[in-house]
Amino acid sequence: MSTPIYRGVFPVAPTIFDQNGKLDLEGQKRAIDFMIDAGSDGLCILANFSEQFVLSDEERTQVQNTVLDHVAGRVPVIVTTTHYGSQICAERSRAAQDAGAAMVMVMPPYHGATFRVSEKQTYEFYDRVSAAIDIPIMIQDAPVAGTPLSAPFLAKMAKEIENVSYFKIETAGAASKLRDLIELGGDAIVGPWDGEEAITLIPDLDAGATGAMTGGGYPDGIRKIVDAYFAGDTEKAAELYMNWLPLINYENRQCGLAACKALMLEGGVIKSDMLRHPQPPMHPKVREGLLRVARRLNPLVLTWGK
Repeated sequence: MSTPIYRGVFPVAPTIFDQNGKLDLEGQKRAIDFMIDAGSDGLCILANFSEQFVLSDEERTQVQNTVLDHVAGRVPVIVTTTHYGSQICAERSRAAQDAGAAMVMVMPPYHGATFRVSEKQTYEFYDRVSAAIDIPIMIQDAPVAGTPLSAPFLAKMAKEIENVSYFKIETAGAASKLRDLIELGGDAIVGPWDGEEAITLIPDLDAGATGAMTGGGYPDGIRKIVDAYFAGDTEKAAELYMNWLPLINYENRQCGLAACKALMLEGGVIKSDMLRHPQPPMHPKVREGLLRVARRLNPLVLTWGK
């Protein structure tokens, strides 16, 4: 069975809460509609930038089913199913597939600062997840896991584990790792992707990245860069990147996952930008700086809901 090919901009959707910290599923739908209207080629839900770590299992299912039912095939949706336990991750992945997910994204098994497993166990983990599903697996290679995933090891899994075919590389030296991964894995590397809010987007595209998983606040801006690059106009892409880089940098270095919600609140997309405790609210001065930078670019998010 051939692996589906997905390319372009697949931003992470935030999980929307009301002022009391409860799921706001109507707000969730509006956030999704905005992201599609802003030109997202696809979406990712329940990722770290979706605050997946503050959701109960029941809430995860609510968000997953609400989003997939609401999207109704308009764009492909990647569901993050990361869990330390192989069986639980496999069950989550199967449930995501059955609900309509196009792909699952999975970090290697880790827990806290010190619970890690060997390369052999990591291989077995992804093999067991793959055996439970028929859709692609994207391995998320990010510092938060603290698990070394070398390019040779990733290429080996791509070649030997049926559904392992996409890779979101967010570690230091991402472009070099992407280049090595593509060279070592060949055709088994269906989707070498950029991440980390596009802070390394141009070097990663130069290295062969075919997708970008960014924050969800301004897919229209990222699309302009990626579209120009894939059309062969790398100079235009670089110029556009320089225009959007201050906002990308503000999100990546100052605001983190709070940036998307703050932008959506400002533009009337959602009614609350609440983060779940113990995450602190954004400092008013940081919010002021974020919005000042964003207004220079006039992304759709600032007007979509007004």
